Amino acid sequence: MRVEIWSDIACPWCYIGKARFEAGLAGFAHRGDVEIVHRSFELDPKAPAATDVPVLDMLATKYGVSPEQAAAMEARVAEAAAGEGLGYRSDRIHGNTFDLHRLLHLGKAHGVQDALLGAFYRANFAEARTLGDPAVLTGIAVGAGLPADEVRRVLADPEAYADAVRADEREAAELGATGVPFFVIDRRYGISGGQPAEVFRQALERAHADGAVRILPSDDAETCGDDGCAVPGR
Repeated sequence: MRVEIWSDIACPWCYIGKARFEAGLAGFAHRGDVEIVHRSFELDPKAPAATDVPVLDMLATKYGVSPEQAAAMEARVAEAAAGEGLGYRSDRIHGNTFDLHRLLHLGKAHGVQDALLGAFYRANFAEARTLGDPAVLTGIAVGAGLPADEVRRVLADPEAYADAVRADEREAAELGATGVPFFVIDRRYGISGGQPAEVFRQALERAHADGAVRILPSDDAETCGDDGCAVPGR
């Protein structure tokens, strides 16, 4: 069984959704037979690579709200993250994630893609590290198991794995994904949003037992899309 997950490192519901999916997977009897593949999706492909824009300023501008309202929105997402045992800081910087996605494809080639994605999420949301700094990215990637020389080579070549990132994004559009996280099980079940762990467990069981194509309902699940990220209580 293969589960493909489209996500972006800048997406808080992808961060939370990864933890919820893993909790659901832990309760699936056939979890040892599940292959997980992470796919690229950029929420803000036009964001500058090097930036010093605080995420709270970005949210206030994007939603047309006051800084206090933006902080309250982040606090509600932080509460959801804490419910999954995840750290969450709102003093992080908003920026372009294309290089991170390219490194995730390098991570896939080395069999450490999932570990690298988890490291990027922690660095961004729990540690508020500057992911636009190549030295920071290199340190994170090496810590996740990638060779330093290959990481530097990819970061120095803007075309390295660029086609793979764009191919993922085209495929997401073809599948009808308008936001992330977006989970596809064996190309038969689609699940949108940071669903509860039990929903993921049940979906895995149904996909294992049933060959029918089905898109699972997910109207109430939190996602991030072109117009921003859903916030509890808004």
